[in-house]
Amino acid sequence: MSIKILSVFGTRPEAIKMLPLVKAVDATDGLTGKVCITAQHREMLDQIMDVFDVRADWDLDLMRPDQTLTSITSDVAHGLAEVLQDYEPDLVLVHGDTTTGFAAALAAFYHQVPVGHVEAGLRTNNIMSPFPEEANRQLISRIATLHFSPTELNVENLNTEGVDQHVHITGNTVIDAFATTVRDEYAFKSAELAEIDLGTGRSILLTAHRRENLGEPMRQIFMAVHELADKYPDLQFIYPVHKNPAVSNLAQEVLGKHPRVYLIDPIDVEDLHNLISHSHLVMTDSGGLQEEAPTLGKPVLVLRTETERPEAVDAGVARVVGVDKEDIIAAARTLLEDEEEYLSMSRAINPYGDGYASERICAAIQEYFASK
Repeated sequence: MSIKILSVFGTRPEAIKMLPLVKAVDATDGLTGKVCITAQHREMLDQIMDVFDVRADWDLDLMRPDQTLTSITSDVAHGLAEVLQDYEPDLVLVHGDTTTGFAAALAAFYHQVPVGHVEAGLRTNNIMSPFPEEANRQLISRIATLHFSPTELNVENLNTEGVDQHVHITGNTVIDAFATTVRDEYAFKSAELAEIDLGTGRSILLTAHRRENLGEPMRQIFMAVHELADKYPDLQFIYPVHKNPAVSNLAQEVLGKHPRVYLIDPIDVEDLHNLISHSHLVMTDSGGLQEEAPTLGKPVLVLRTETERPEAVDAGVARVVGVDKEDIIAAARTLLEDEEEYLSMSRAINPYGDGYASERICAAIQEYFASK
């Protein structure tokens, strides 16, 4: 009898990491998978679904203007209740630390359906940073039955909290995604990106959008970028700007007139991954890019005061540089001027896996149900 699995996700970062697993479930004997999306990120989510050629079996379509964490949590839990009653899955898979993931895990718990937590065990141990992600992932860990951790450190974090049953080191599924997205001969789909000459000078991919960086921290980041672009004539910054007006308006104010800072619309995962491969380094406050960029040998400067991915720092592929303008400039200058420092980061081994995390997760699911 086939094991019925429901994968639930709603944001772009979740989709990038869950879709390789969705495909692996479909390819594994004894597993039957269906997909429910909440569309917490509507447009960006649809783009990624198209790239992986996956269609949702249920689309809760919850994105609303001015939605709040409270409304998202309530809407996901309520909408998923009907899906669980309809499908009656044996296991619900959620990812990481999103509000969608937490609310879906809670709904599954209420219906007494086991939860598998993909990317389990990341911690800053500061419940307010990142907010609300740190709380979300800790709460999911209390609910989940199966825990799929990218690294040994993630397992240690769970063990410290008393979570020591059905915990598996799998690697990170984002590495699996590169088999689908990155190609030697690739033409960018974004018209804005296609017009940028990536063959001359040094390109830096910038992303900045996190809630805790809104306001003055983000202004500091943008001022650092502006000063770096002024100082190094061979640099160009490419910044896919988040749709949040608090981000896009400030970006236009500080960076909009600089001739070598390209503020472009958000890009899909194929364009993003191939842009990373063409970049000299990455400056980001994203979690996922701390895992993705090292796969392609690109150093990462983390525009945050802390990270739940210390493995990247310990491995030497990423550095946490904070959100102060002068600190960001100093860290960037080191990589731009010291070739030995740059090479030490770009050649370090990525700690996040080998591209087979999804297969390991499927095997762990089979093992769990075989033992029942």
